[in-house]
Amino acid sequence: MPVETLADLLPAASQNAAAVVVPQGGPKLTYGKFNAEVERVAGLLAARGVERGRAVSIVLPNGLDFMTLFLATARVGAIAAPLNSAYTVDEFKFYMEDASSQLAIVPPGDHAGRDAANALGIPVLDARLDGAELVLESAGKKLTESKTSTPPTAEDIALFLHTSGTTSRPKGVPLTHGNLVASLKNISATYELSPSDVAMVVMPLFHVHGLIGVALSTLYSGGSIVIPPRFSASTFWPVQAETGATWYSAVPTIHQVLLLRADDDKAPAKSFRFIRSCSAALAPTVFHNLEKRFGAPVLEAYGMTEASHQMSSSPLPPGARKPGTVGKPTGVEVAIMDMEASGKLLSTGGIGEVVIKGANVMHGYNNNPDANADAIVNGWFRTGDQGMIDEDGYLTLTGRIKELINRAGEKISPLEVDAVLLQHPAVGEAVCFAVPDEKYGEVVHAAVVLKGDADAEGIREFCSQHLASFKVPDVVYIADTLPRTATGKIQRRHVSAAFAGNKK
Repeated sequence: MPVETLADLLPAASQNAAAVVVPQGGPKLTYGKFNAEVERVAGLLAARGVERGRAVSIVLPNGLDFMTLFLATARVGAIAAPLNSAYTVDEFKFYMEDASSQLAIVPPGDHAGRDAANALGIPVLDARLDGAELVLESAGKKLTESKTSTPPTAEDIALFLHTSGTTSRPKGVPLTHGNLVASLKNISATYELSPSDVAMVVMPLFHVHGLIGVALSTLYSGGSIVIPPRFSASTFWPVQAETGATWYSAVPTIHQVLLLRADDDKAPAKSFRFIRSCSAALAPTVFHNLEKRFGAPVLEAYGMTEASHQMSSSPLPPGARKPGTVGKPTGVEVAIMDMEASGKLLSTGGIGEVVIKGANVMHGYNNNPDANADAIVNGWFRTGDQGMIDEDGYLTLTGRIKELINRAGEKISPLEVDAVLLQHPAVGEAVCFAVPDEKYGEVVHAAVVLKGDADAEGIREFCSQHLASFKVPDVVYIADTLPRTATGKIQRRHVSAAFAGNKK
């Protein structure tokens, strides 16, 4: 049967095939059993009064319970609004209120999500697993009443997320079933996913990378998803050996952690069918080290929430993989527009703003006409990223437009400086950022985490051998760790504030 909404994902697959595996002693559900459980929970939600077209805040960590609730919420026609369970009360209140949430689903016991929902007068349900069965409780009473509901349509909103808010207040992003299915189709085709594939979910499911890029795309293809409760480098390879996982996708931070521990963890020399990297730039040195150590092709992808995740990717072999690029468009129109956003598209090799079109792209931000007017030009969605497309159609990103460093009129790509820093044999992690300067307007500073012996001046000297003098960091901070978001991204403004006291 054709997949038109998320409600069609599970019935479309072979019902005896493995759908969800919780490793190291957890439950394992076939598509038939998982579909039956999703339908049962959907009935509970419908009987509880969950309304179509309204958001349900899901505040759960990675697990079978999250996936069951997410798909059950979509099945009844409501809008799933997953949230990071580590948020503070104030953060939960902002996101729940902005989504006009009708219900919050949280783990049993004390939780900031519960406190936020109570403060806003939003009803709360507790969710826990009893084996493979999801138990929902209201004020300690187990929900048992069931009610049938009408399945959603492709035009219905399925998912409500927020932008990361790197340069402004987070904006609400409503994505329809049609948006998501278009993206799942693109991702599945890019990586030739099939029922024989087993994907390890190491990214948070409250984020598009883990949810759409891995979990839902695998279910779309009829494959199996392996869901550990959290990413753990020490159990990563045992779980891969236990489950026969054929691929995983992660941010560069996770790839780097696995590389640093590879020999101690006795990582195999031949591992996955492919390794995918997304959500942040992957330095060419890390790319090459991953392929060499783990014996698998590394495919770098480019995605964003407003595009239901993926927009481009390196192709599978025998297609060419170009380190430093994010590959070719994957079922999405990608172009480069002049920086004035006048609508003029640039020719091959021109540097400007990356713009996109496609069935996977959202129809507009939630209740934000000003943002919509700024984001859409002549039918193209402005990504806010600067880049160029080469003669072979490969896209190279040169940085977030608002993060470019302007030193006396010279525009410096922070990604270029990051890549050079990571070439230093003693540098394990690195990020550069702009710092206000009275003479030049802005100058380059950088923070690094070492994996060997080096000092700041030696690192600057190394950079001077590979970069023009105006791009060399004026200051290099040696750090134990770098500030990150919950998904492992390094946001330059946070690093700048932490090390240089710059609140830009």
